[in-house]
Amino acid sequence: MTTFDNRENAFENKFAHDAEMQFKADARRNKLLGLWAAGLMGKSGAEAEAYAKEVVKSDFEEAGHEDVYRKVAGDLGDKADEATIRAKMASCLVEAKAQIMAEID
Repeated sequence: MTTFDNRENAFENKFAHDAEMQFKADARRNKLLGLWAAGLMGKSGAEAEAYAKEVVKSDFEEAGHEDVYRKVAGDLGDKADEATIRAKMASCLVEAKAQIMAEID
């Protein structure tokens, strides 16, 4: 193999790794968001976990994160406004990435 081939393989592997890590972070963010929303709706325990799984599944409806926002916003109704939900999505993503990095170390 040439040096160019080695570099190409390294970049492909890094891209695949980064994509996998982003997928995991998004899924964990959605779970954390679902648990937060479940708490606002008065759910706990297994019921909260089941709702969090619903939120994770909702992310597969379309590309991007609007499907997750719509799911949570629709379920919460007037319990949280758009700014609150979007801010929580952002903070959950930060927390999810931190959790994943802690698992790697």
